[in-house]
Amino acid sequence: MNASRPAPGPAPANGAVNRIRARLPEMSSAMRKVAALLIEDPNAPLEGSIGDLAERAGTSAATVTRFCRLIGYPGYAAFRMSIATDLGRTDARETWTTDIGRAFGPDDSPSAVLSTLLNAHGRSLKETAAVMDLELMQQISERIAGSRHVDIYGVGGSAVLAEELQARLYRIGINAHHWAEVHAGLTSASIQDDDCVALGISNTGRTLETLQMLREARQAGALTIALSNNPRSPLVESADLAIITSVYEHFLQPDDLSAKHVQLLVLDLLYLLVAQQNFQRSTTNLATTAVAVAAHRQPHASGRAHQGRSAATTSVKGG
Repeated sequence: MNASRPAPGPAPANGAVNRIRARLPEMSSAMRKVAALLIEDPNAPLEGSIGDLAERAGTSAATVTRFCRLIGYPGYAAFRMSIATDLGRTDARETWTTDIGRAFGPDDSPSAVLSTLLNAHGRSLKETAAVMDLELMQQISERIAGSRHVDIYGVGGSAVLAEELQARLYRIGINAHHWAEVHAGLTSASIQDDDCVALGISNTGRTLETLQMLREARQAGALTIALSNNPRSPLVESADLAIITSVYEHFLQPDDLSAKHVQLLVLDLLYLLVAQQNFQRSTTNLATTAVAVAAHRQPHASGRAHQGRSAATTSVKGG
């Protein structure tokens, strides 16, 4: 057996399998254990160390090293790097599909991308509105309007939505707080009671930090609400009540704004329903806060022009 015989350059994962099959007659029984594992799972080296691979194959790390050299690599690290590099090249389209979406192509025109997005977002909004449980939304709004304290949990992209809802509710007189950091959120959740409401926002319903905070609030006695696109998620199962959005799954990706848009629709509706519960308080607070920030807003250009004309007129009359 000539273990130093040169082999072709690095190949993708399926190429490595072909190379392994070609060298099987030259392998010892221990090496064949490694070969059998890699033929069944060519990407196994990407999932762990040389020791992990050896343990899975039922052999030693030294055997794995000899195996790599036999099929043309100086060692396990080079073999592993070759699979990772070539797998990345061959799977570029698959990565695009996973992270961007099946509906979008890398060569689509801007108008085609816009049209696809518009259809996706419009469909998601309509489907969410069609399945909206308005009685439930009214019930939730009443509890929020009469609560002592409202916690809103959301991390990552959902943190933006949590902060937006908190700001709106606070402006109309609701003692609301948003939490994206789990330690602070757990602290707040632990001191709630049955006069409090806690809302967890997670598109997938599987965000661990949001799940932990909502569970803590429920254990403390708060009414807990989940906002998610997944009706069978851990977040929904851990909440007293659930608001389920509808996002067209063909378009749904980890960063898909369709999910954010339908959640914002729900939060807009919830905010307006809460504001209706105490019209006097809401309008008084809105007016007061508007006056407070008025001095920090740039006047309209037309207003400045009108003021300029008035000044000019006064100057002429005065002359």
